Amino acid sequence: MNLFEKYFEKILWGSRHMVMAAVISSLLLSLLLFVITAIDVAELLTHATDYFVADVDARKTLRTEMVAHTVGAIDGFLLATILLIFSLGLYELFISEINEAKLSGQSAKVLVINSLEDLKAKLAKVILMILVVTFFEVSLSMSFTGTIDLVYFSLGILMVSLALYFGSKSSC
Repeated sequence: MNLFEKYFEKILWGSRHMVMAAVISSLLLSLLLFVITAIDVAELLTHATDYFVADVDARKTLRTEMVAHTVGAIDGFLLATILLIFSLGLYELFISEINEAKLSGQSAKVLVINSLEDLKAKLAKVILMILVVTFFEVSLSMSFTGTIDLVYFSLGILMVSLALYFGSKSSC
């Protein structure tokens, strides 16, 4: 092995540390999204008292809005979780194993990531759940004006069901 090749390979191997930019950015975005969503939930809880003093018609509207905001909060937490899993997975794949995770025993539940395919599979499952939650959130505010709207909605439910079915089959 010549001297140039030796130094080039050392630089090439060291370049994997560029992934730290993605790891830190994803971790910060995850933290930010957790905080923003938690603030949204706190705001939702403060507005929940309006439900008890409203009349019957207003309660129905408030209930629908509260359910939609709750589903949106679930969406926010799921996205924050995606970013966290992405950050941890990239770190483990490119930089080093997370020793604290191994010592705690919790890594077997979250971080069994041995390749980019494992990371993609974990992320795909969480993204699928976000899509399902978003579909549910949008369906709460839908208004049906004709039969064709119900047909489209039914097809949407069928597509979500198929996505969940095939998603569960791919993990077997």
